[in-house]
Amino acid sequence: MGFSQIIYSWTAIFPVIVLLYYFFRKKYTDQPVSSTLFWSEIMQETRVSPYLKHLQKNALLYLQLLALLLLMLALMNPFITKSKIAGAQVVFIVDTSATMLAGKEQATFEQHKEEMLALVHELNGRPVTLITTGHAPTAVLQQETNTNAVEQAIQALQVTYETAQMHKSLDVAQAFIGDVPTSVYIFTDALDKMQLPIEKDTVQWIVKGAAKDLKNIAITRFAATTDGQHAMALVQLRNDTKEQQQAVLTLYDADNKELVREEIALPPKEVIAKTFKNLAMTSTMAAKIAVQDDYVVDNTQTALLQTASATLIVDQNLHQLIQKGFQAIQPNVKMAPALQLADNKDAIIVTNQTSLLGQTKKPIVLFGRDDTEKFEAAGNVKTTNDALFAFSDLKDVYVSALYEGFESYKTIASVGEKPFIQLSSEGDIIVLADIEDTDWPLHPSFPLFLWSVEQQLVESSSSLGIFAPNEERVVALAQGDWSVYSQEDEFLSTVTNGILTAPMKPGAYIVRSADEAKRFIVQLQAQERIIEEGTSYTIGALPDNGGEEMSKSSIVPWIIVLALLLLIVEWEVQRRRGFTN
Repeated sequence: MGFSQIIYSWTAIFPVIVLLYYFFRKKYTDQPVSSTLFWSEIMQETRVSPYLKHLQKNALLYLQLLALLLLMLALMNPFITKSKIAGAQVVFIVDTSATMLAGKEQATFEQHKEEMLALVHELNGRPVTLITTGHAPTAVLQQETNTNAVEQAIQALQVTYETAQMHKSLDVAQAFIGDVPTSVYIFTDALDKMQLPIEKDTVQWIVKGAAKDLKNIAITRFAATTDGQHAMALVQLRNDTKEQQQAVLTLYDADNKELVREEIALPPKEVIAKTFKNLAMTSTMAAKIAVQDDYVVDNTQTALLQTASATLIVDQNLHQLIQKGFQAIQPNVKMAPALQLADNKDAIIVTNQTSLLGQTKKPIVLFGRDDTEKFEAAGNVKTTNDALFAFSDLKDVYVSALYEGFESYKTIASVGEKPFIQLSSEGDIIVLADIEDTDWPLHPSFPLFLWSVEQQLVESSSSLGIFAPNEERVVALAQGDWSVYSQEDEFLSTVTNGILTAPMKPGAYIVRSADEAKRFIVQLQAQERIIEEGTSYTIGALPDNGGEEMSKSSIVPWIIVLALLLLIVEWEVQRRRGFTN
């Protein structure tokens, strides 16, 4: 604190004059009394509370002296110093990961937004660049000098639930820094100093972290499987606190009906696992824990119920292009002699042996037939609207010979008027041609078709799997209009060119067309289930003054308000005593 107008200190003479006036004023007045009967009682009351009596008697003196002192201070213009943004420009890097929602009374993310808004008033025309974290960092603002635009951009920020990947955001910031003296503010929960590129002398790094005493109890792993009759679930819980915690674990089905509830004691700094068997069948299952902690996002997790993935076995007698194609897509593909294929009834078999149709528990894939002769084919390949052709355009494929098709099977591709690719009611996929009789392997559609086959048969056909928040992924869907909906049937987005962009909030979702629906879930990544101890620090100093600039904030307005309040109190005291006195 300091004074910018110390010359006005001479005004201290006015309180001294008032004080001298009270010293030399008349101390008493002659007052005749008719009796002294109550004298002893009055004196006793005075001795009991002498300080209160003194204050009551001299209240005007103290109020006037205090008011004069405040006015004297106002003339001297007192001020307080506070730090001010240094450098010619400012860069804000904002962590938008899920862990920013942790906090006691207020989320760390909201606290950081308030800090940013306070800093905006100290910009003094400096350009601001605002960068958000994520798999693909975004420059929300670039060299913006309009204060209102900066405030609006900060207010619009929201958590995206993606892992921060701070190194990518720092690389983006480096492109805006250049050689200009810059203050870089990083709003995150925790950041190791070793991650900062501190080789430049023209950058000051200010890291704003989360609180240090946040506690977290999390569901770190949740998986659910089924044998076709009952469901089984595995839940893993972790207690990151130093004390034992009590939690109530509840499992829900796809209709949010309770499947099981159990109260669990979580030892400090330990991980425990719980297994539940013979649960009711459902398409999705959610696990929730009710516990007192500072981060609720990781207290819920959703899982898709699927049977174990089937093994893919390729007949060794098939063309090597088919073998190599499946191996490139699925490294765990097995090769087996033709005579041993019938022994793998639980696997998906790729072969040309027609006799295996209907003999295995899983669908099979036929490339050609071994029970009939092929004939010469002519014409262009035409396909129907099927998921197998979502990324496979076969119109330029040449086919010289075909096998006879199956009468009861559905034809999804044809050459001229003859069936080329068929589907059975059990899900078998039949390609009625030998690969050597086509130029299909020379087209990009061939490996894409094999990938679609693998996705449709090996993976569950009723689900699309697990996504990370905001993840973009190519999915095998039939041609048509597909849209993403929440569990509450709220429209969220559309699938464009076979690319599905997952919602940002964890949970279960549905992608739906006019004739079909598939489920998928969005899960937090493992890094977002761990709360790190918050860190705040400053590294570097700009060369102009070796540190942060300081600004002076006057407190005169507050002094004037206080002086006016004292004058009002003084007027009230005088009124009660009577103005004539």
